[in-house]
Amino acid sequence: MGKDCGKHGDDDFRQVCRRFITVLVVLAILVGIIALIVYLVLRPTHPRFYLQDATLRQLDLSNSSSTAGGVLSTTIQVTVASRNPNDRVGVYYDRLDVYASYKYQQITVAASLPPVYQGHGDVDVWSPVLAGPSVPFAPYLADAISQDCQAGYLILQVKIDGRVRWKVGSWISGHYHLFVTCPAFLVTAGGNGSPGASGFRFQTTTYCHVEV
Repeated sequence: MGKDCGKHGDDDFRQVCRRFITVLVVLAILVGIIALIVYLVLRPTHPRFYLQDATLRQLDLSNSSSTAGGVLSTTIQVTVASRNPNDRVGVYYDRLDVYASYKYQQITVAASLPPVYQGHGDVDVWSPVLAGPSVPFAPYLADAISQDCQAGYLILQVKIDGRVRWKVGSWISGHYHLFVTCPAFLVTAGGNGSPGASGFRFQTTTYCHVEV
């Protein structure tokens, strides 16, 4: 009799555990379905970034005794605009670091932009000054930038590395990595013959490639 009671007690306990696990699985599935529906309905569109201006203040390439190539000193002020195209989703820009590069080599120190919240359809504009004093330059890059300047054009990349969060109502997502690349087309009326900021002008507003 005692053994039967013990056996029945174990069976009841197992049934309670199965029911509890079943409830947890069902709840997890429901939460996943709800999250998927919310994502599909309110799927956030990437913020739109535009490079509106780029003013080259310094571009000096000199020989270096410590490197095989040269040393590049650059100062450029850029104006970048961002627009949130979403109707129901806000964007928190928690970190935005901006820098310039030439043929995939970073040529300025990253400038940090202040954190900002961007509401539905809002537009934000930043105009940081990017500076890169005495950056070591590989020989093939030194030759390439000299040739570009002599031809009267220069293509730089303005890049933004950041962290963003989405806001829907009172719900705020976790952090997502933001990476933006904006081509800066700088031209002169004629060839300069050597690197230098004089004579280079920003050609046109460009649309930036955005990855989140």
